[in-house]
Formats: sequence, structure tokens, C-alpha cells
Amino acid sequence: MGLGVRWTLHGDGRTPAPGAVVKPDERLSWPRTAGLGAQHVVAMFGASFVAPVLMGLDPNLAIMMSGVATILFLLATRGRIPSYLGCSLSFVGVAAAIRAQGGGSAAVTGAILVVGGVLLLSGLAVRKFGARIIHAAMPPVVTGAVVMLIGFNLAPVTAGTYWPADQWTALLTMLVTGAAVVCLRGFWSRIAIFLGLVFGYAVSWVFDRVFGRIHSIDGSGRVTDHWRLDLSGVAKADWIGLPSLHAPSFHWSAVLVALPVVIALIAENAGHVKAVGEMIGDPLDDQLGTAIAADGAATMISTSVGGPANTTYSENIGVMAATRVYSTAAYWAAAGFALLFGLCPKFGAVVAAVPGGVLGGITVILYGMIGLLGAQIWVHNKVDLRNPLNLVPVAAGVIIGVGGVSLKVSQNFELGGIALGTIVVLLGYHVLRALAPAHLKPREPLLDAGTSEYDDDRPA
Repeated sequence: MGLGVRWTLHGDGRTPAPGAVVKPDERLSWPRTAGLGAQHVVAMFGASFVAPVLMGLDPNLAIMMSGVATILFLLATRGRIPSYLGCSLSFVGVAAAIRAQGGGSAAVTGAILVVGGVLLLSGLAVRKFGARIIHAAMPPVVTGAVVMLIGFNLAPVTAGTYWPADQWTALLTMLVTGAAVVCLRGFWSRIAIFLGLVFGYAVSWVFDRVFGRIHSIDGSGRVTDHWRLDLSGVAKADWIGLPSLHAPSFHWSAVLVALPVVIALIAENAGHVKAVGEMIGDPLDDQLGTAIAADGAATMISTSVGGPANTTYSENIGVMAATRVYSTAAYWAAAGFALLFGLCPKFGAVVAAVPGGVLGGITVILYGMIGLLGAQIWVHNKVDLRNPLNLVPVAAGVIIGVGGVSLKVSQNFELGGIALGTIVVLLGYHVLRALAPAHLKPREPLLDAGTSEYDDDRPA
């Protein structure tokens, strides 16, 4: 079997014929393919660059490793699944929790590397035993609850760190980003976060000129007089250079906080593979295990040098739906552009200078959307929360995870937040299911479209 790096020219190489699509093994002309690749980089830019900034990791390294991860994914799936791998937002809460425990960037990346390893093994298990092994261990009621508590666990970060940095810029950025998501169509709606970032930058610059310095919490956590938009680091940064690398370190307390994200990533992968298969007219169920394993391997490679986790990106799947171009050649081009951006420290310095107020406005929407994806899993799979078997473990786990409830196991070991909430949901559900009467145990629906659905009939 080939590596999926050969493409036939679609039609005249210019645009798809009416009603036609450019399949993964086809391509448009190379200039148009390069343009589509650049468009995919822009589409993932907002979320994929916000994530490493929120996690305290190097954005230059994040974009470079997203290119490496995308190439690995395309090779692993033999070009059958057109997808871009960007920095996963699912680990933002994990990073915040680990840093709150006193861990640094090495502890964050070490914990995520272990998660990548578990994800790789999960993918290999799915390849061998089929997707039902995932459905049995993590039914939709459990998966939705874990995704929800991961997102909502981030609420205190926005409320206590980013929003207070500049509440008025945060408010305006939130309104504009939300309007972009809802009111824009096609490609523009897919880059709503990026548009919100650009607007927030502009507002911060104007406010600095009109009102001067602001007295608020700064990037170091201190309340001082400072500029909203500080671009001094951009002037000092080189145009060409390697991003900063660091080795991971491993701590059980950090690993336990990060492990629940595996559930969210498997659900997300299942949804993305299902969505892409429906769009290209090629059922990809046989590729689910390979896709999950490839995400895990890509995450391990990225975190081994200090980068973030990488996973398939819904923004790019949306771009494909809008353009009807599913060529993997475009993703190879996107990966090439990402590698080039990663070699420009000045570009990374611009990203790292995102004002706190801007992050406040964006994360209000972003974190909430992550949490509500859990509810979408419940709705899509018709989870009945009137059934106490579903309601009790979900209610307890979500409150524990969102509220930061902790359980001190010993003098040096404590469970809390995301980790404890996930354990309560997962073990609680399976234990109660074993004890519950038969009428409370209907047959579980299979995890189907997971976290996302995509429409290809939205006007571009």
C-alpha cells in the first residue's frame, strides 16, 4: 500500500465541477493547492496559537510541531483521512491545574506525553478489537460528562486571570468574536477566533493611546501599571531561528490530572473521522483506530521536545466542508507552511504578546464551547438524564470537577478537580450499572458522531 502522496489532477485543476468534490487522492493545480494549504493554516491559527499561550508553552514550537504532527498523521492513515493536527485545547485546564500545584512546563509536557502514550495504545486496541471496546468502556453518558467538566473547569482561569487584566477589552472582544462565529459564513466563520484576536489587538493598541497604561493584573500575576499591548519582545526577536526546546519530566500527581483527557480525545477523534467519512463519501470506520493511534504518536513526539499535544482540528474540517476540497495535498502544503512559521521567532513573539484582556474575551466563549461539546454528545446520542443510573454519577462528577473538590488520600497524595471528577463519573457509572435493576439498564447507543457535525451546505 502506498503512503498517499500521489494525487491525480481534478478536472482542469482550477475549481471543482458543480456538485463535485476534490477527493483525498486528487488535487487542484499546485498554486491553488498551496493557497488552500495557507488557508488551512489561517483556519487553525486562532485556536492553535491561543492554546500554547494559555498553557505557557512556546507558540513557535507549537506551530512547528503541528506541521510535523500533520505529516505523521497523513502518512499513518495513508492519505485516506484529510486532516490537520493542531494544538489541543483539551489540555488547557490540565496545564492550569498542574501549574497551580507548582509544576512547570516540563511537568505539563511530561503529563501530556503519558496521555499521548495511552492514546496510542487505545488506538492500537481499537484497530485489533474494533470500536466497541471504546463504546463499552466509555459510553456517551460518561464521555459527555468528562468533556463537560474539562471545559467548565477552566471558568476560574478566565474569571480570575484573563478577564481582570482589562475587562472592557475582554467584553468587546467577546462580543465581536461571538458575532463572528454566528453571523459570518463559510471560511470566515471558521477563523472567528483569529478575527477576535486581531480585533482585540487593535482595541488594546487604541486604548493604550487614548487612556494610557492600565492598573491591573499583568502576565506575571502582579497588579501593576502596564501597557495592554506590549510588543517589546517582538522587536528583540530574530526573524529566523529555532524555537526553544525542553525535555519533559514525569510526576504522578500531574499525570493523574491529565489522564482523563484521553476520554475527550477519543470522542473527538471518533467524531472527526465520522464527519470526514460522511463528507468524502468513504466510510472510514476501519481507520478510527489508526487515527487515534496517530494522534497519540504525534502528541508523544511533540511533547518529547517541549511542545503541546496535537489532535485533529474541527476548524479545518469546516474549511473542507465549505470549499468541497478534501485533497490531502493541501494538508501537506499546510504542514510545510507551519514548519516555516515555526522557524520565525518574531512571528511567535507577536502571538506571545496577546493582551490578557483579549484572552479574557476569547476564553469566555472558547472554554464554554469546550464544556458544551459534552452536552452535544448527550443530545446526539439521546442520553436520558432522567434515568438515575445516568444522572447520579454525572451530577456528582461534574460538580466535583468544576468546583475543584479534592480528596486527600495521604500526606503527599491528593486527587481533585478533573481527575477526581472523571474517576467518579467513570467508576461510578460502571459500578452503579452493575448494581442497578434491569429496567434502568437500556442498551447503550454507540458513540457515533462524537463531538462535532459539519454541514457542507452553508454558503461560503
